[in-house]
Amino acid sequence: MKIVAFGGGTGLSTLLKGLKAFPDVDITAIVTVMDDGGSSGIIREELGVLPPGDIRNNIVALAEDESLMAQIMAYRFKDGERFKDQSLGNLIIAALTKISGSFPTAIESISSILAIKGRVLPVTEASVKLIAEFEDEQIVIGESNITKKNGKIKEIKLSGLAKPFPKVIDEISMADAIVLGPGSLFTSIIPNLLVDGIPEAIKDKPKILVANLMTQPGETTGMSVEDHVKTVEHYLKSKIDRVIINSQKIPLEVLKRYKEEESEPVICKTESFNFFKISMVKIIVDKMDGQKKVRHDPYLLAHAVRQISMNLIGDKSDIHF
Repeated sequence: MKIVAFGGGTGLSTLLKGLKAFPDVDITAIVTVMDDGGSSGIIREELGVLPPGDIRNNIVALAEDESLMAQIMAYRFKDGERFKDQSLGNLIIAALTKISGSFPTAIESISSILAIKGRVLPVTEASVKLIAEFEDEQIVIGESNITKKNGKIKEIKLSGLAKPFPKVIDEISMADAIVLGPGSLFTSIIPNLLVDGIPEAIKDKPKILVANLMTQPGETTGMSVEDHVKTVEHYLKSKIDRVIINSQKIPLEVLKRYKEEESEPVICKTESFNFFKISMVKIIVDKMDGQKKVRHDPYLLAHAVRQISMNLIGDKSDIHF
């Protein structure tokens, strides 16, 4: 079974970590390349290379966890005035891009070195930025600026025409199911749908949306599962077939910290046969700030995606999670 998953960095990589455990699943990750902040933003601005951060996260997710090269790709410098917080993996991808003259070739090379299960592709080779129009009519350019604005987004678009990387269309054409998310709604999931021809390419494919666990301050504050679905369908120009929603309660101590950051669980207000509620929360300790974070459990999420995908493409047996 071939699954093509769309997203950005953290959320999509979580799904990929789980999917690679299933030998009967062929995985292709299609990743947004509109990031302009942090380590990726510096590389994009100074070297003229597409932002490699989200691509790197997903390549590492599909690699063997104990691989030394995977650890090198995930390494982030902790010291130094110029190198602090810079990702070694991002620098390696940037170097390979300069050597080969092609960002997709660089991705292919590092994927081969790591012997990843599946493939990771940029959604486009065009160097474009996100543009958001907020309800107060302010126009904000750039992903990092959009999240800092902390307002309600009315519409989002790209700064120019972006054609899909040709292999992306090939992979979609062979897909048995399409998965959207998890990930930041307006800056990880929807950007992929703004690339010319992508909505049309996936229109007739079975589509699964993985609902986020928590709202994102400055992006999805106050939005329910239904709001997420409606927004994705607006840009998708077609209907989502199934939605995966978390049903597990999050510990109060963790919720309290999220509330301080103006984030809360993404709630589902209605019942529908298209909505699958699953207990799949994993609490991790962030290596950067030591805080407890809420994440999807990679294996439980992947198991749900696999079961629902099989059901959508013809296996009508009962779904068990």
